[in-house]
Amino acid sequence: MGAPEEESNPLLTSQNEINDAKKAATSTMPAEAVKKSPAMEYQGVATHEWAADGVPIGHGSVVGEPMPMHQRPQWDSSLFSCLGRNDEFCSSDLEVCLLGSVAPCVLYGSNVERLGSAPGTFANHCLPYSGLYVLGNSCFGGNVIAPWFSYPSRTAIRRKLNLEGTCESLTRTCGCCVNLVADEVQHEQCESACDFATHIFCHPCALCQEGRELRRRLPHPGFNARQVFIMIPPGEQTMGRGAN
Repeated sequence: MGAPEEESNPLLTSQNEINDAKKAATSTMPAEAVKKSPAMEYQGVATHEWAADGVPIGHGSVVGEPMPMHQRPQWDSSLFSCLGRNDEFCSSDLEVCLLGSVAPCVLYGSNVERLGSAPGTFANHCLPYSGLYVLGNSCFGGNVIAPWFSYPSRTAIRRKLNLEGTCESLTRTCGCCVNLVADEVQHEQCESACDFATHIFCHPCALCQEGRELRRRLPHPGFNARQVFIMIPPGEQTMGRGAN
């Protein structure tokens, strides 16, 4: 019997030669290069793990120092920009302002639906908000109960989009709240408290700001982004006659 096909083929390298080449390459590499993994370091810069939303889990600079939290992106519009901005979303901003003034329950349900993208999200949040809205206006003469129910949506938007919080904004502008921003646990507690205060004292403006931010960054879950093929009939064709 002749040799097997794999051994007799001169174009294939034998397994022993492959193993010898691997051992030789490993022995010539420095010990530090063997210990470092390309997944942990690339060209001398440490990499980070990434969350499902595309936000880096570990914040750090090239030299390994923690990145300042005030470098997170700011909100696209300020809290009191009720009419929005004069851009391609100006008509949407006017709609958000109208809903926040007349029907905040609809705007809140739309914001949570766009944020959660789950079936029934709009009704599950719009209806309870409507009940709390009616109860607050009946008992206290104003919408003072519904903000207690709706403020977690602002915290969820800020975390999902990795936006700058109120404490970070104050640290960036006037230099206060530095000690709170330095500690991660106290910083998140402070931001949650600021989200609550924003909904309590500026509830319509907070809903409108969140609506403008979500409409610019996240598509509506009801939008079906499937490709639509349009059949266009061919144009009129004429045949030229040759010269007789």
